[in-house]
Amino acid sequence: MLKMSPYLSFKGTCEAAFTFYAQTLGGKVGELFRYGGSLMEGEAPADWADKIMHGSVTVGGVLLMGADVTPERYEESKGFTLSLHMNDTAEAERIFNALAGDGRIVLPLEKTFWAAKFGMVVDRFGTPWTINCDA
Repeated sequence: MLKMSPYLSFKGTCEAAFTFYAQTLGGKVGELFRYGGSLMEGEAPADWADKIMHGSVTVGGVLLMGADVTPERYEESKGFTLSLHMNDTAEAERIFNALAGDGRIVLPLEKTFWAAKFGMVVDRFGTPWTINCDA
């Protein structure tokens, strides 16, 4: 059996992002492995002991994984979008507004010819999202 799990890179905000995603999307944070005390400790800046070397959050049955990438290796996310699908317009608006908070709206959440609501946002952690709500 094959499974695919998105893996996100953060510039020091992985734990905050996964906590936010769990709260906002009704998920559950998994284990969070820190740089401090690990074999990777020497690969990270001295003040990164509490940053996440590898972690996960499960949302809607999907395992989303990620890590804090050291400053010299971090690259801004591009070329992908995490897509959420639902059929409750009030829930779509709540999630869109939460993800947009301190982030950037790319396309406002509006009715389209294919959906009751559709919008695009980049959250405050740099993760791009689409919200698609069926009629």
